Amino acid sequence: MTTSTFFIYLLIMAGSTYLIRAIPFVAIRRKITNRFVRSFLYYIPYAVLTAMTIPAIFTATSSVWSACAGLLVAVLLSLKKCSLTTVALLSCVAVYLVELLI
Repeated sequence: MTTSTFFIYLLIMAGSTYLIRAIPFVAIRRKITNRFVRSFLYYIPYAVLTAMTIPAIFTATSSVWSACAGLLVAVLLSLKKCSLTTVALLSCVAVYLVELLI
């Protein structure tokens, strides 16, 4: 890749990223009062994080079974309202133990 091609790609990427973030600020000038829209916007970060995390879980380990074990432990601990650190550490331990058994 040449330097000029790189900078063209960089400008396109920066412009599209900026527009995605700037358009809502320009288009919506007053507080959103619609309950449906507010609840929809409230859950977008969680949905995006889940959509990015779930595929990464299944490709991060050498076995799908260890990935499933880690995901299961993470879901169960999070449903029990454990802290993020506890969930992450115990999920890693579960993956490690399943990897040792396989």
